[in-house]
Amino acid sequence: MTDSVQLLSNIRQWATDLGFSHIGVAPIDLSTAEPGLQAWLDNGFHGDMAYMATHGMRRARPAELVPGTVSVITARMDYLPSSTPQGWQAIEFDRLNHPSEAIVSLYARGRDYHKVLRNRLQKLAQRIAQELGGLGHRVFTDSAPVLEVELATRSGLGWRGKHTLTLSREAGSMFFLGEIYVDIALPVSEPASDHCGSCTSCIDICPTQAIIAPQRLDARRCISYLTIEHAGPIPVELRPLIGNRIYGCDDCQLVCPWNKFAQRSALPDFDERTGLTGQQLVTLFSWTQDDFLRYTEGSPIRRIGHERWQRNIAVAMGNALHADISAANAAAIRKALTDSLATAAPLLVEHVQWALDVQPM
Repeated sequence: MTDSVQLLSNIRQWATDLGFSHIGVAPIDLSTAEPGLQAWLDNGFHGDMAYMATHGMRRARPAELVPGTVSVITARMDYLPSSTPQGWQAIEFDRLNHPSEAIVSLYARGRDYHKVLRNRLQKLAQRIAQELGGLGHRVFTDSAPVLEVELATRSGLGWRGKHTLTLSREAGSMFFLGEIYVDIALPVSEPASDHCGSCTSCIDICPTQAIIAPQRLDARRCISYLTIEHAGPIPVELRPLIGNRIYGCDDCQLVCPWNKFAQRSALPDFDERTGLTGQQLVTLFSWTQDDFLRYTEGSPIRRIGHERWQRNIAVAMGNALHADISAANAAAIRKALTDSLATAAPLLVEHVQWALDVQPM
């Protein structure tokens, strides 16, 4: 049997070859995380994400979720495109000053990370199995009831920031997480310590004040949740706060001081797709169902569907109408919204009517 320390060293090298930035190993006893998870669920902070509650405490019990699990290999993959310029945070914040343009969260401008990570995690597991002559395992990447941030923290990938995301001193928070549950014992990594200190920038900047306390998020108020996970009408009181963000929100990460250390990805998968950055709201709103499917093929955006895509853009267009935009842009937005009413589904109609009737804040 290969020595476990040497095996872990080999795993880290194989992971690097596959594009991963950091590998850790977490223990499977997450019992101390269960009270916090239960309290979050009891408060309803998960909103429409019923799957969060469906699996209950199995999320905190790796060996119960995947019988036979002895260790959890955790992986980090950076996603900033290789061409990302210096001062990228200021560039992204400036997009808020152009209300007739759409903002898509940075992570969603390239290929669907679920596919990229799952494929590479599976290749890593297969390489380990080849070395050992067999391996019981299951790979995850934001795709099942797994406490990813908890596992990342306990395996040294980073600490839980006050915005609830994983933070690393070497890479900020602009990365994806993945896990491999394995039936072999590996040396457990040293857990990460907290380095947020007294900083509350992420809490202070949240447009909807969704971060209700350090490390506690009410997803029902989070713009990422509202524009991606939430299937119904966006609460009227939160619509003006969304601005021109049509898919996700990066504000809490953009303001974080640690993201000056965010790493660029060596993988072309996360390079920005043409047409998703700096695009006019009217242009994206005009996409037909076929256009949407064509332009979002292989993208994480496709999962919300065309109707929610237009819902989100309608809200942004309503906000733009009461911002500092040109008369020509305002006229184009009003026309696009009005023209859509003839064929729009009920969910979209409500948001279009709101956009056309909304009063200035």
